This record gives sequence, C-alpha cells and structure tokens, in this order.
Amino acid sequence: MQKWQTKDQLVDLLCHLVSIPSVTGSPAEKDLPGYVVDQLRSLPYYQANPDHVRAHPTDDGRHFVTALVKKPGVRDTVILVSHFDVVDVEDYGGWMEHAFDPKTLTRLFQQNQADMPADVQQDLRTGNWLFGRGTMDMKGGLTLHMSMIERACAGEFDGNVLLLTVPDEEVNSVGMRAAVPTLLKWAEQFDLRYTAVLNSEPMFTRFPGDQTTYVYTGSIGKVLPGFLCYGKETHVGEPFAGLNGNYMASQITCELELNTSFCEVVEGEASPPPTNLVQKDLKKEYSVQIPHRAVTLFNLFLLEKQMEEVVEPLLNAARNVTARIRETYLRHASQFAQFAPFSPRDLSISVMTYEELYTYALKTHGADKLRQLEADVIANRQDKDDRDTTIELVDRLAILCKELSPMIILFFAPPFYPAVSSRHHPLIQKTVAEMEAYAREQHQVTLVKQNYFGGISDLSYVGLQYPAASMKPLVANMPLWNNGYSIPLQELEAFHVPVMNLGPVGRDAHQWTERLDVDYAFDTLQDMLPRCIQSLLRHSRAAIE
Repeated sequence: MQKWQTKDQLVDLLCHLVSIPSVTGSPAEKDLPGYVVDQLRSLPYYQANPDHVRAHPTDDGRHFVTALVKKPGVRDTVILVSHFDVVDVEDYGGWMEHAFDPKTLTRLFQQNQADMPADVQQDLRTGNWLFGRGTMDMKGGLTLHMSMIERACAGEFDGNVLLLTVPDEEVNSVGMRAAVPTLLKWAEQFDLRYTAVLNSEPMFTRFPGDQTTYVYTGSIGKVLPGFLCYGKETHVGEPFAGLNGNYMASQITCELELNTSFCEVVEGEASPPPTNLVQKDLKKEYSVQIPHRAVTLFNLFLLEKQMEEVVEPLLNAARNVTARIRETYLRHASQFAQFAPFSPRDLSISVMTYEELYTYALKTHGADKLRQLEADVIANRQDKDDRDTTIELVDRLAILCKELSPMIILFFAPPFYPAVSSRHHPLIQKTVAEMEAYAREQHQVTLVKQNYFGGISDLSYVGLQYPAASMKPLVANMPLWNNGYSIPLQELEAFHVPVMNLGPVGRDAHQWTERLDVDYAFDTLQDMLPRCIQSLLRHSRAAIE
C-alpha cells in the first residue's frame, strides 16, 4: 500500500511535518529527525535494510537524516537534499497558536479574508494554497522527497537515491556542514558515485509580484562582513575631545547600505546589494560617556568573486568613510570654535583587517596573552550566538590594542555560504533542457532557468568554485574559525557534485502569510520530480559509458 503518492496523502504528511514546531534551535528541531526516521522505517525496503536509514548527530546535539535506496551493483546516486528547521512564528501575532496547524490556519484565513493583504485574498479565493510556518520553506520539499524515496523503494529509478534532510539551515547550516564528511563515508561504505545533488527549495520571487516559475542551477553565496568602529572616549560635555563609535558605524552603514557597486552581474543575473543586519554600540550600561565602540554587520551576496576580491572593496569603503568623518569632524569643530576658545585637533582614523590587528597584538602582547583572551571569551560565551561571540573577540582584541585607535577593523562573522553554480555542467544542462520541455509539453508550465537560487541554501556546501586556499582572506579574518565555527573545506573539494534546484511554488517565506501552492507541489511537481531524477541518472550513465 502506498503511503505518500496521492495529493491527500502528501498534504497529510506535510501537515504532520509542520505540526512539529522545529524552529531552529528549539527542542522540536531535535525531535523531528526521529519522526522522519520512524516514517521511513515503516517502508518494507528499510525493514529489510535497516542500516540504510539513519539519524546522525551533529556536534551540538542535533541530528541529520540519511536514507539510501540502493540497487545491487549500481553506483550512480542522486542526493535529494532538504532542511527541516523553520524560522520562529512571532510575526503571526494573534494567529500564532495556529501557525503549525496548516489546515486550521488556512480555514481561519478563509473566514477572515477581508483582513488579509490583497495578494493573499487572491490566493485564498483559488483554494489551492496551504498556509503555515514551513509549508513553503521547506517541509513541502521534504514531503516530496519522502514520496520520491517511496518510489525508489518500489524500483522506479535506474539508479540509487539518497535522501538527506538537515537542521539549522536557517541560521548556521550546522547540519549540512556536518553531513558532507558523512556523505563521503557513505560513498565508500556503499560504493556510491554521486552524480548530482537535487534540492527542492521553493521558488523565490526576484521582485514583488513575480509570477515566474524557476529552475535553478546553483545557489547564491553570502558573507557577513563586520566593521568594529573604535573611536575615543569622552564625556558628552566635551564631544570634540572624543569620537563617537555610533557615528562611525552609522557612516559605514550609509556607505554600504544598498550600494550597487558591490553587486555582481553574471549572465544578466545580478546579486542584491548589501544591507545591514546588525548595528549597535558596545557599551554595557548607560552613562554620559559617549559610546566610543560600535559595530555594524552586513549581508553581502557573492556569485563569482573570490574572497580577495571581496576584502579590498570593503576596506576601500571604510577608507572613504574615514575621510568623510575627518572632514565632517573638522568642519563642525571649526564652527564650534567660534563659541569656545579651543583649537580643533586633527583626526586620523586607521583602517585595518582583523588579521592585521591580530598580527600587531601578537607582536605586542605575545601568543600566551592572545590564547588566554580567546579561551576566556569562548569559555564564557553562554547563550551568545556566533555573531555576538565574534564581535566580543574583535572588541577584546581592539581594547587590548587601544593605542591604535581611532580605528575601523574589518572582520567576518559566521555563517559563510560559498556560491555554487553548475550552469556549465553538461549533466545539468541536459537535465534542465529536458525538464523545460517536459514542463511545457505536459503541464503547460514555462520553467525559466536561473543560475543562482537567491534564497541562500545548503547547496553551497556541496563543492567549491575555487581551491580551498583561496579562502585564506576569509579564514584569517574570521575570529571564530576553528574556534567554534568552520567549514570542511578539504571535504568540499573532494565532494564537488553538480547541483540543481527544482522546487514547489510558494509565497512570502519567513512571513506570517507563508503558503504553498498545493496543486503545483503535489500534482505538477509530483509528476516532474521523478522525471528529473531519472534524467540525472540516465544522462550521468550515458556520459560514463
């Protein structure tokens, strides 16, 4: 008897998955892998091959799941990757208690259509959409992958299929980073040759109102550059005797926010410009001393740039800011000097990387002092996340070297997502062309190829565009590297499998109106995914033969 093949069966499975409130970092995120494993073990194939499905621990108490369907004597294997964590539900407001109950939430939205945004009202009228946290991002994709595994168990594909579903995609990708070494071990243990990694993240709109149906041949990269701005302390009654860190950070933000000179354009596709994610001063309590230390962090997307091409423009932006701060400071000080008998002092602000600051500190204070500082911060991080811990490491080092101030220090905080693109890979080119034709002829759907999935995904961790050595400017300027955060660079070089993303249609990811087009997901895509898997296996085998 089939478990996950009809639309009703798939909706029920999706609702069960959504009912487990697996918010990143929550206890439920730790519970969900057990449910997936139990469901898969109910299939006869896994009762006969219990070692082919397993929950693997990460180093922080969470688990990712692998489930292999292996054909005797066959090596070619397609990996189906998904994530099961979701973002929190505070944005649901009064609807929050129903955020993990899609059928109830959808019914309530139907009953209160007049209170909904216009685009939501339009979708509600079709009756095709299911609302709730995770319906779109991305338990709909996991539901489809479990359906594909059931088909693989029935012998439908001319090759092997391996399901991989992971935690923590929404924050640090702990699950995917831990999975890569395991995938390499499984390839050896079960004699597998990975031909492609197929993700089913939902399609992301490129602009408001975008109705295009996309297929992706890669995933956008991301770094999180930060600037620690160390000014000079003073009493608020003598502001020209110091330099306000908040003012410095605000100028950095003005320089970088939506600055299109940082956009990359590849074959007509442009990366979004940088935008601020964190900006704050580092005072621990209120006082009338100015906040002379502050920090600002940015999301910066990458397509084809190497890290050395990222660092220098960021430093140049900081240098532009220091010139502007100096000019503004001197102008205001000269104006104020008309009312008070003082001579404005000159202002010089250093710009440096974290690596340069660390090198100076090492020469000045010695390795033992720096090891002690790092150990103290790591040992006392408590519930601080990776961003706050990184900021504290940079701040403590800057305080140790305060004689260099005023200064702006460029550093990188986790997470880092390498850009990946398989648009030139023959296997992906052939499969995409085949899926475009099949979607058009069988479903009257126009699939539009995009080189990069713009929503950030775990596909970033299935290979490297450039040698691991090219990551040195990142590694050297990320204080948490090998201090609680790292990426298995050597394993990624060894893994390096072509990627593709064919997923359902959704709307409003990370919003209280998140929803999934059920007809497209469980009718159209349910028919196209098996064809895609078979195409990846067939074209790969043909290339080898």
